[in-house]
Amino acid sequence: MTGYEVVVRAEAALGEGPTWDAAAGRLIWVDILGSRVHTYDPASGRRTVMATEQHVGAAKPRAGGGLVVNLRDGVGLYGPSGGDFRWLHREPVPGRRANDAAIAPDGALWAGTMRYDEAPGGGTLSRITPDGTVRTVLDGVAVSNGTGWSPDGRLMYHIDSPTRRVDVFDVGDDGLPAGRRPLAHVERGFPDGLAVDADGCVWVALWDGGAVHRYTPCGALDRVLDLPVSRPTACAFGGADLADLYITTARTGVEAPHPAAGSVLVVPGAGKGLPQPAFAG
Repeated sequence: MTGYEVVVRAEAALGEGPTWDAAAGRLIWVDILGSRVHTYDPASGRRTVMATEQHVGAAKPRAGGGLVVNLRDGVGLYGPSGGDFRWLHREPVPGRRANDAAIAPDGALWAGTMRYDEAPGGGTLSRITPDGTVRTVLDGVAVSNGTGWSPDGRLMYHIDSPTRRVDVFDVGDDGLPAGRRPLAHVERGFPDGLAVDADGCVWVALWDGGAVHRYTPCGALDRVLDLPVSRPTACAFGGADLADLYITTARTGVEAPHPAAGSVLVVPGAGKGLPQPAFAG
């Protein structure tokens, strides 16, 4: 059994999107179906919960304070106090919701979407700049999930979960991906969220797989973290030295969930993460 700990005891329906907010020394994560943004400070143990008016796929720190959130109907901004909400980009599509998101090295938000019924081709991955300019980079996606970049920023990784692949792209000088190809195929459950470490390895949470896999830059599986929950959703490195791997989990759709399902787990000293940029807007 992996040396995990339950750091946030919760019953999130669909815990997702752990993000280490270095400026505040806290973890940010969401319960998508619960429409909640959570924070956790491991130094003090302090937790906060903020309700959103819509299902929230991801919440990321902003460079000037506050949060950028990937909501059902688009991308919005909260001020440093948690109020002052405004839409940065609003584009409601019936039957579609937000899902995972990531901040690129240049400070842009890459926001994924999916249909509630997970219909093939119903989702997208879009790049949103601080001024609200939106460019759809991938369409025809079923369930847009983990997105991340190599330490040098020259490679981008993305997961469309039903494909059971982790894909890799070359990143051009314009910051856009090209040359899509499989990095790894997953046979144990479905790949969900991901994190890239300082060695360029890709850590992938396995929905219905009860584990986190680490893949080398060549796509070789070189580490397996077995977990007690069947639906880990995403992972992120955090803590003062970025050595602890935080893992969000889900209870939704599980007939007899493990007591830790819906909680946030941590594997102390799992590796060495990369500093994550804040949204530049």
